[in-house]
Amino acid sequence: MKFIKITAIAVFSLFVLLIAFYNIRGMLTLGTIEPSLDPVRDITANRVVLVTGATGSVGDGLLKAAIEDPNVSKVYVITRRSSARIDAGVASGKVTSLVHQDFTDFSLFQTELAEVNTVLWGLGVSSIGIDEALYKKIQLDFPVAFTKQWLAVRNTAPMAFHYITGMGTGGDADWAKVKRQAELELTAMAENTPLRTFHYRSAFVRPSSEQSNAFHYLLEALFTPGSMVISAKELGQCMLEIGIRTEELANGAIIDNADSIAYADTYRTD
Repeated sequence: MKFIKITAIAVFSLFVLLIAFYNIRGMLTLGTIEPSLDPVRDITANRVVLVTGATGSVGDGLLKAAIEDPNVSKVYVITRRSSARIDAGVASGKVTSLVHQDFTDFSLFQTELAEVNTVLWGLGVSSIGIDEALYKKIQLDFPVAFTKQWLAVRNTAPMAFHYITGMGTGGDADWAKVKRQAELELTAMAENTPLRTFHYRSAFVRPSSEQSNAFHYLLEALFTPGSMVISAKELGQCMLEIGIRTEELANGAIIDNADSIAYADTYRTD
């Protein structure tokens, strides 16, 4: 009994230390971009939005943000299956679901891609327990294949590709190297084109309110002091806000979690 009590205290203490560590880290290292207080906004920049990963916890929030934005007139979703939010969006007439299986080939959607201004790329997978080759295929090959096809059918601004790479990207871990490679390749593809790419090194992204539970909200409360958490919907609003600020951030900009919070706070739909 005494051993169990000591173990419980040790685990709890470690948990508290980890929370403190990440919050202090966030306070000291995050927040590298200051949103302009008087930005140039192009309200047509997000007229047609495409979302991937919309059945996941992050992508669902991105889709929610796009559907609720009055400046977005049409939303395309490329997905392998549907969800309650996708179905509701289709029923409303604002969302068109493009059911697709091969995310290395988007040639079937040339007409749709030619319309798209903004891509919210929420498709991704955890590196835990997944084959290295498959992880690279999903995190690197899929977005590169999409961007190649998009640029082949559209060469007119505004165009913005928003890609969530995650905090720690660029580090020594294999997954971090793959994500950094994706950032670099997408940025290079967009050079000398109307496209701007943005890479979000987010920390904890809380699911949308419909998918969140008490544990999610507890984590949100614990990690808020260090700007280590943002909701998926707010991340989507951040992306839409950055996209509409067509003269503010350059192609290849890296946006950390505190930066995302700052842009979400300035989000406007007028």
